[in-house]
Amino acid sequence: MRTMKVLVLTRYGRLGASSRLRFLQYLPALNEDGIEFDVRPFFSDEMLQKKYKKGSYSLIGIFHAYAQRIKILRHRNNFNLVWIEKEALPWVPAWVEKTLLSGVSYVQDFDDAWFHNYDLHRSNFVRRILGQRLDKLMAGAQLVVGGNNYLVDRAVAAGAAWTEKVPTVIDLERYPAVPKNNVAGVLPTIVWIGSPSTVRYLRELAVPLAALAKKVPFKLRVIGAHLALDGVEVECLPWLEESEVAAIAACDIGVMPLIDSPWERGKCGYKLIQYMACHLPVVASPVGVNKDIVEEGRNGFLAERPQDWIDALSQLLTQPELRQRMGQEGRHRVETTYCLQVTGPVLANLLIKAARGSSSHGQ
Repeated sequence: MRTMKVLVLTRYGRLGASSRLRFLQYLPALNEDGIEFDVRPFFSDEMLQKKYKKGSYSLIGIFHAYAQRIKILRHRNNFNLVWIEKEALPWVPAWVEKTLLSGVSYVQDFDDAWFHNYDLHRSNFVRRILGQRLDKLMAGAQLVVGGNNYLVDRAVAAGAAWTEKVPTVIDLERYPAVPKNNVAGVLPTIVWIGSPSTVRYLRELAVPLAALAKKVPFKLRVIGAHLALDGVEVECLPWLEESEVAAIAACDIGVMPLIDSPWERGKCGYKLIQYMACHLPVVASPVGVNKDIVEEGRNGFLAERPQDWIDALSQLLTQPELRQRMGQEGRHRVETTYCLQVTGPVLANLLIKAARGSSSHGQ
């Protein structure tokens, strides 16, 4: 096969975690397999930064994003494959997007339950007109890749001919292979990493963390958002791609609280994988893929009620040896399952087969 050319339609640039992790971090390795890419984000990094500051995108920016996306889709036949993050044209009827994708094989990738933006929308009109929009697109895709079983199951139910699960992963080359040494007398640190839009989950721990602070001294490090909790020593750091690993690795325990709802069941647990890659034990809500990533009592704990969080974190804060053992188990799990070095060759093979119009069966 001649050089394979892929049009990559991401939602964001490097500032968007989903685009960076599900697409952009793979490109150097995929280039080595002879795959060429033309990457076209829907929202630029500049637009995303403005959204975080102002709370919404500008109408002019949105109009420009749609115009540019339609323009590149008109040249889709110059490529062997279109690789799409979730959807190519948000909030338009499925037939419009399918028309602009006609005549070319396309792969959809989901790391969130994006379909719930439509089928669970508060507006009855949106649910009626767009509720099945992503299902119709998945049914026409050459391949649908989901980051967990919840997403893959939805694609199967939608009638997708070929589905595969590829978890969201880290690149081992960015994460230190040597664990942090526990130093006696140093205040242990609990870490959470996220964004201004997801910090609401951490607020769910306000009561248990305040109660815990009365029993065991600790510091809470928040990366990527601002948060103040009564009775808890909180340190807030900005998220920077070049410093996020060091900021996590300097801590002792990673947390991932979630509420249990359809949207959260579609999340891919990337925070947990980052923590584990840094040799940290984890405590997480038993929601969605978290139940697959966390091996209870081995690399961390699952905590549902406030008292569960207090008990699990208290145990880890007061037992450095337990933290070290669980951290090593977590790192091993990342090295064998949740890293680019494992999933990269798998994804390259999937894209090549999709471009050829082949399914996974019998190939």
